[in-house]
Amino acid sequence: MRSAPTSRGHRIVQLPLLLTSIREDLQRHGLAPTLADVAIRAINRVLPFTVARGLYVGVVDSAYLQVNGRYRCGFLDRTALLQYCRYEYELSEEFLQKALAKGDQCFGILDGDALASYGWYSNHATDVSEDLQLHFDHRYMYMYKGFTHPSYRGQRLHAIGMTMALKHYLDHGFNGLVSYVESNNFSSLKSVFRMGYREFGSIYMVKVFGRYIIHCTRGCRDYRFGVEPRW
Repeated sequence: MRSAPTSRGHRIVQLPLLLTSIREDLQRHGLAPTLADVAIRAINRVLPFTVARGLYVGVVDSAYLQVNGRYRCGFLDRTALLQYCRYEYELSEEFLQKALAKGDQCFGILDGDALASYGWYSNHATDVSEDLQLHFDHRYMYMYKGFTHPSYRGQRLHAIGMTMALKHYLDHGFNGLVSYVESNNFSSLKSVFRMGYREFGSIYMVKVFGRYIIHCTRGCRDYRFGVEPRW
């Protein structure tokens, strides 16, 4: 949740930044998405509010199976991952131990000793915040926590890694991947749609007086896709 400005001076600083952000969104994404983003920002000044898009992919695009020969791609074990538990890679030992303990897997793309990109995959209910947990049909794998190191962005490594992982899970009998992207995260949505994901529904979440009100649209039912409080 974004905190409200605490002084007139703060408002003066924020307004140009907000207008710049709106102008950039208009140029990149068009009017309707920009207005939706402005509305979500406005609501978040009063109440924590999120709209998440439920996404599915079940067909491999072979164009994303091609990768520069300098990279090594595959699932990473605990020993390999421990060396990347630092701020640079947005990984902590606490997260790593918890994810591996419940059977989650990490597909990574390595450039020598550098971890260029990675994504996590789970077949179990997964926390999406401190308060909320996502559930889904276990015929699918849930893809989450995708990351590409700043030095490697712009090469579509995240999409390549997801496609390789998708092929692996399809070959092992799963129906595909499901995922969750906030509706105003335009860059991520653009990336996953380009790779082949399709939207099947939306989840609306608002927190009022410490309690969550959650609504999942009809399309989420086919994937048993929903969010519930952890407590």
